[in-house]
Amino acid sequence: MTVGVRQEPRDAPRALPGSGRARLAGALTLLAVLAGVGYRLTLLLWDAPPTNSDEATMGLAALHIARGQEFPIWFYGQAYMGTLEAYLAAPVLALTGPSVLGLRLPTLALYALFVVLAWRLTVRLTGDRWFALFVVVLLAFGSDRIVKNQLIAGGGYPEMNTAGAALALLAYDLCAGRPRRRLPRWAAWGLLAGLMLWVDPLVLPYVVAVGAVLLTVRWRELRGWAGATLGSAALVGAAPLLGHSLATGRNPLTAVLAAGGADVPAGWADRLHGGLLLGPPLGTGFCSPGHCATWQLWWAIALPVLLVAGAVSAGRALRAPHGGRPVGAADGPAPAGRVGGALRLALTLAAAATLAVYVASSASARTPVESSRYLSCLLVSLPALLWPLWSAVRRGRVASRPALPARVAAVGAALVLAATALTTGYATWRAAGTAPETRAAEARHTDLVATLRGLGVRHVYAGYWTCNRLTFASGEDIVCAVVDDALRPGFDRYPAYRRAVAASPAPAWVAPTGSPLASRLDDRMRATPGSLDLVTVDGYRVYLPRA
Repeated sequence: MTVGVRQEPRDAPRALPGSGRARLAGALTLLAVLAGVGYRLTLLLWDAPPTNSDEATMGLAALHIARGQEFPIWFYGQAYMGTLEAYLAAPVLALTGPSVLGLRLPTLALYALFVVLAWRLTVRLTGDRWFALFVVVLLAFGSDRIVKNQLIAGGGYPEMNTAGAALALLAYDLCAGRPRRRLPRWAAWGLLAGLMLWVDPLVLPYVVAVGAVLLTVRWRELRGWAGATLGSAALVGAAPLLGHSLATGRNPLTAVLAAGGADVPAGWADRLHGGLLLGPPLGTGFCSPGHCATWQLWWAIALPVLLVAGAVSAGRALRAPHGGRPVGAADGPAPAGRVGGALRLALTLAAAATLAVYVASSASARTPVESSRYLSCLLVSLPALLWPLWSAVRRGRVASRPALPARVAAVGAALVLAATALTTGYATWRAAGTAPETRAAEARHTDLVATLRGLGVRHVYAGYWTCNRLTFASGEDIVCAVVDDALRPGFDRYPAYRRAVAASPAPAWVAPTGSPLASRLDDRMRATPGSLDLVTVDGYRVYLPRA
């Protein structure tokens, strides 16, 4: 009797899955996953990272969904960025009411799922459980920008990495010829790809690159039921986007390009500085809250080298003779090593494309600190980017008498891996240190809401970054319309609020202490004595019109 055994990549460790070393690696991996989730849960309980009006806008959408009041397709006030986070949070808010913690519990679950998928994907692509443990440890860290991307329900970012890892893992199983549940896997891949088209196009490089591997390896299978299943599922996932485009005649790509600053001029020197020097360390977790020290910018030099090394390593795996058959030559299972090489190449190319698109956008020049979130998906590519370093270290350690170049390469690779862990760990420590300040700011905002309720205030004017946050925190008991620093109408993402405030006979004004808006209102009080009464709350000034 012949027993079929799945062939592992050539570099797979020799320890059997049931060996003591494998069990130890598994136990340590579980601890790392729990540490990453526990760290983020602790931040949430400390009201960190700080919330804002954009996240509150998603929270208001979730409240409307939970009440059956409205079922928005897009983030309020724009024609792009799907509201998947609002639909995920709606059942939670239906139980808890308006709550930042309730809004973020689904994003915490998405992070936990991402880490588990990344671990499994790394094991599939490399066959090395210890390397997979290292990747999980890195993903357990969370700098300022990383935890904001993963936990703030502001649209798109918490779900993109989870979807990217799931797409790559599903593609591996489909390309490697796993016989069970193939149609459900095709359906899951199509549904996720379609959903991401609706939610946020930043993940498109990963959809395209991984999809190209699927098409190359399984093109014969896709001519049958698999192709019909994948296509139908993709249409279902993208249905909100397609339905809105057909109903309104609007092209969502136009809105996305406008939001990315495609029509805003910016010099290439600034683009390269922001996109290649500042963006990668900020966007991938190497920097302290809000800025990068000079020594933390070393990752900007390492990343292009790792992109090249990752592509070369993946290319060698594709050309290696340990499969005996070129990828895509027949319908049977593709050699696991070559499938891993093809997907590592896809993840490397997707990372390079993501970086290139970011550099080309004017956002990299104008707001690199904040817009570095556009590089969030690079975390999906970590296994492909760091595998050449890990392989170099292992070759230098395993060989009985390695040549001098191999020893030098192993030492250099080990130093880069160590520096990666230490730098991201330091950035995580700095980010965690801001939690008490964030908690104090949230307490001040809670006092503001309680004060307004105590004063019987139901309608207010305030700045953009105050308005929807105030409306969400009060569960729409207090409705706010946006004004700019000159007291002119501002950008209201939900126009019904402006109409409600405009119809109020005596709306109040709210401004953060020391803000330009507060200065303007103070000037009005001096110019027309007796027109407004001032109530101060720690961090805020409330101006009440006199009857």
